[in-house]
Amino acid sequence: QVQLVESGGGLVQAGDSLRLSCAASGRTFSTNAMGWFRQAPGKQREVVAAITSGGYTSYLSSVKGRFTISRDNAENTVYLQMNSLKPEDTAVYYCAASTSAMVVTSTRVQTWGQGTQVTVSS
Repeated sequence: QVQLVESGGGLVQAGDSLRLSCAASGRTFSTNAMGWFRQAPGKQREVVAAITSGGYTSYLSSVKGRFTISRDNAENTVYLQMNSLKPEDTAVYYCAASTSAMVVTSTRVQTWGQGTQVTVSS
């Protein structure tokens, strides 16, 4: 079982950047697809970005071109670089390890991180 700890959230202004980190411990996570989800108040949790075990990435359409997901298997860490942040990006962001090497969906999540708050002011 992989354990996940996120860091890097905070309060920023619109247009600023943040980088979230997700440190994994336990057994190696290199065979898991990893994802970043977010949940805003009153809304469902949604997958923002995902990366397969082989490094293939995918993004929610509203963040494409602004967010970049990456992974460092040697450091057991997944990152989410968020640029040109908008107030609608405000949410709690969760790191997740998938049971699959290729697919990240909420039903396939093996382990959730505790979440980190990102607040973007206008």
